[in-house]
Parts: sequence; C-alpha cells; structure tokens
Amino acid sequence: MLKLEKNKNLAPYTTLKIGSTAEFFAVIKSLEDLQEAIVWARNNKKTIWILGGGSNVLITAPFKGLVLKNEIKGLELVKKTADYVLVEGKSGEIWTKFVNFTIKHNLYGLENLFLIYGTVGAAPVQNIGAYGVELKDVFYHLKAIDLKTGHEKIFSARDCDFSYRNSIFKKKLKGQYFIYSLTVKLKRQAEFKLDYGSIREELAGKNIINPNLRDVVKVIEYIRNSKLPNPTVFPNAGSFFKNLEISPVKFKQILKKYPNIPNFKTDSNKIKIPAGWLIEQVGFKGKRLGPVGMHDQQALVLINYNQASARQVLNFTKKLKAAVKKKFGINLEEELNIL
Repeated sequence: MLKLEKNKNLAPYTTLKIGSTAEFFAVIKSLEDLQEAIVWARNNKKTIWILGGGSNVLITAPFKGLVLKNEIKGLELVKKTADYVLVEGKSGEIWTKFVNFTIKHNLYGLENLFLIYGTVGAAPVQNIGAYGVELKDVFYHLKAIDLKTGHEKIFSARDCDFSYRNSIFKKKLKGQYFIYSLTVKLKRQAEFKLDYGSIREELAGKNIINPNLRDVVKVIEYIRNSKLPNPTVFPNAGSFFKNLEISPVKFKQILKKYPNIPNFKTDSNKIKIPAGWLIEQVGFKGKRLGPVGMHDQQALVLINYNQASARQVLNFTKKLKAAVKKKFGINLEEELNIL
C-alpha cells in the first residue's frame, strides 16, 4: 500500500539541497505503486510531480499536490543480434549504474555519458549529453504511463522530439507522463567519439594509442571529476545553463567584436557557443554572492556553499544573465528545471 506523507521537505532529495515542501509525498518502487498513486491523485484532484535523482531541479515554492519519489529499479538485456544489443533500464535506476551495466557487457554508445548525475527516467526528458554524444544518438524507445489515465504508451525517438537538452517531455507533454523505462540500442563494436573536450589528449598523456572501452570510461571519469564538483561535497545541479545555439548571422555579428570566441557547428546549421566561456568573460567564474556562487573550475556549475535559498539562487543568476546580455547581446537559458 502506498505510504503518503504530508508537508514533506524536498531539499534533502535534491543535489542542490534547496527546496520547499510537498503537500503530499510518497516513494514508489513498482508499477503497482504508481498506479495506486495515480488513482489516489485522481480521486483527490491532486497534480502529480515526479522526482528522480533531484540532480537537475531548483524547487522555488511549495508544491500543491503529490510528489512521487521514483525508486523503480531494474536492468535487462532485452534483445541481442550480431551487431547490436537493446538494453532496458527502469526509470528509477541511477544513470551511472545503467552505463556501468552496459560497459560490463562490452557494449558501446554510452561511454561518453558516464558519470552524469541523475536517473534513467530523467535522461530522455533532458536528452542528456556530453563530449559529443547525446542520448538521442542511441535511443530506441521508452515506455511511459499517462498520469491521468494510467495507460501505457511507447514513444519512439520521433515521438520524443529530441533537441539540444530538450524533449517533448519538457515542452508539450510536460508533467503529463511518467517515464517507466528506457531502451537504448548499443553496438557490439567500438565507434568512439574522442575529439571533444580533452579525451584524446588525456589518452595520449597515458600513452594509450588504441583505447578500449574501459580506457575511454576511465579518462572521462577523470576529466569529469577534475572539473566538476561532487554534489555530496558542494551541493550543485550540474550545468546550470545550456550552451547557446545561435544563427550564423548572429554569430558573425558577435565574432566581429570577439574574434577569439570558441564555437562549434551543429547538425541543425547553427553555431554552438560554450556558455561557460561567456560566464567567464563577464567575471562570474568563481564569483560568489553570499552563499551562492559559480564554481572556480567550471563556470557552468552553480554551487550552494552555505544553505542558500531559492531566492538567493535566482537573484544571483539574474545578475549573471544580465551581465552576459549586456556584453554579448545573448540570453542565457537555464538547463535545469525550475519548479
């Protein structure tokens, strides 16, 4: 039977350690728990909000409704062929555990996404990505439950409408579905992407010319740990802002004034500019205002240094965004979800 709690403090369930209260709260560990919660919410006319690993959210106000902490677990190889394997992970699994499972079975495709904080269920919502790889590159399908009816629906990649750090679950279908499981299609042969960040450089420094899967994973783990603060030590939500994708016309205008601005072409014929570089140029890398500040090694990461409030975070990021807008004429966009 579903165990409901009232006026639950949500801060401990987020990696930023910031949050207000949930009117009602419950932990779900099975599909049956979820269905029971859906019926209860429908009968009591309450909105449902799903909380996974809490690594990509800033909770700014009390939630009037039912918050479900997703702890539905399970990992499985569901189909094998000579060339690829389909791997399914239940949505409450920790993402890194899911990636480790695929590495253990010598499957290729998720290695660049190693050590991203969060759960399997959050990965498609955000279309997570790192070092030149996005979830959509290996996505096969997902199973989701309608939070109004309790009915299951299978979503293809096209259905999910993936884009940079975005999906239909952050837009048109936001708050309407519970992602129950994710299935990815991974290769049996290596096709590494090593030309992003400092992966190839780190491999060369270790005299690794022909890396295997575990070599690549170890290097990515080293790079991430050297640049990104551990949220258990310095509460944070990972990258607070998205890298920017702008039109070639807009980029040419900026390039005239800032010829050294780093940039990358995208598949959508846009130009990607690292938001961290923009933040650094306006003097906010390592800058602190009270208990809030940007990390001194990675300007994209906002840290809660000492029991900051949501208001303090929002005030700080408002000033940061205004500084970037004034200098570059560009609007930064938050990557995390603000509730």
